[in-house]
Amino acid sequence: MESNYDLVVIGSGPGGYVAAIRAGQLGLKTAIIESGDLGGVCLNWGCIPSKALLKNAEVVSYFNRADEFGLKMDNFSADFSVAIDRSRKVVDRNTKGVAFLLNKNKVDHIQGTGKIIGAGKVEVDPNGTVIEARDIIISTGARPRTIPPLPVDGHKIITSRESIVLKDLPSSIVIVGGGAIGVEFAYIYKMYGVDVTIVEALPRLVPNEDEDISTQLERSFKRHRIEIMTGSSVIGADTSGSGVKVTVEKDGAQQMLDCDQVLVAIGIQPNVEDIGLETVGIATDRTGIVVDEKMATNVAGIYAIGDVNGKMPLAHVASAQAAIAVETIAGLETQSLDYVYMPRATYCMPQIASFGLTEAEARAQGKDINVGVFNVQANGKALAMGEGSGLIKLVVDAKYGELLGGHMIGPEVTELLGELSMTRILEGTVLELGWAVHPHPSLSEVLKEAALGAQGRTIHM
Repeated sequence: MESNYDLVVIGSGPGGYVAAIRAGQLGLKTAIIESGDLGGVCLNWGCIPSKALLKNAEVVSYFNRADEFGLKMDNFSADFSVAIDRSRKVVDRNTKGVAFLLNKNKVDHIQGTGKIIGAGKVEVDPNGTVIEARDIIISTGARPRTIPPLPVDGHKIITSRESIVLKDLPSSIVIVGGGAIGVEFAYIYKMYGVDVTIVEALPRLVPNEDEDISTQLERSFKRHRIEIMTGSSVIGADTSGSGVKVTVEKDGAQQMLDCDQVLVAIGIQPNVEDIGLETVGIATDRTGIVVDEKMATNVAGIYAIGDVNGKMPLAHVASAQAAIAVETIAGLETQSLDYVYMPRATYCMPQIASFGLTEAEARAQGKDINVGVFNVQANGKALAMGEGSGLIKLVVDAKYGELLGGHMIGPEVTELLGELSMTRILEGTVLELGWAVHPHPSLSEVLKEAALGAQGRTIHM
């Protein structure tokens, strides 16, 4: 095994493996250190397998609505264990793809755990080999956050890491956390017949989204008979019996929830322990490793990308940061990331997609805005699909028509977000977005209509 490299990457998630591949493309002699499966949490235990399970849940939802489509069947059953098996096959194919790409770009994959032991030096456990490199990129990711009232045991109280592979469904579950992970699993479990209760400490589900989007999601979930407890905090859990008794507090009053299982989905915490940060004096704060716009830490030659730097814990952000770090190392010019306008996607049904400022944020900043709104129920393609629930909302600068924010909930809206992002990057306005001829019938027409709505001239609503 080689011991001297231009670049060593610690961790192989969507930040780490993209960094290694880009470095290989640029001719840097590169190694990537990974103790587990290539692809990190996103590919193995998060983004990819959860989307496979969500697709299964969507298919099941159509069977549950079979009469609506004139379909009749007897003795329908949905085997969740097969859904899990399918998701693992999807994961396996992706991990093999990452391995192929690393090999194609002449990146050495070193099995083990990397720890920085000095300037340009990384020790690989368990064999103790020391790798030397001119530059180091830390991409160790993050893990599910836990809280004392909910001690995770992997059986009755679990995190997304366990839920992504458990084949036996509980009959009832309390999901603590109403963010992206919580609502995605709520949809999956409910479609497979589990009684689901979501407990969220803040006043609404998906609290980082525009308030109108939260309202639409809560309305949809209530139609699915998913119980929602917002403004509520879990203060304890008793696992001594056959199930779990969860104590929830709301407005000073306590309530006991009985369930078979609890899923803790309250966010993540960066993996900054045991990787040698203290040895070389790398600065951290409560969100993770402190970096500048080039992803450089306070120690020369060491960079940190992805969830471990806490900037914005999304896979595509990690990949974008990877390119910036590597191209900086290679001496290329890079473009700074604007985290306000990073696309955000949640894949429950209906899907949620957004970027930029919410209406409330824009008003709080004193901006003069127009708001364009279009209801998905007025879109012919959505109705033909049997998916009439949703809302498109554009927050627009009143003077110039610049897109300040886009917020969508509805069928396949995550696939529409790219058009809004591209419009903004190219300095387009709602005028151009409204001019653009969109194919009919298509879901993309909702963007044109919302853009027209921001100008006071919606056609189809």
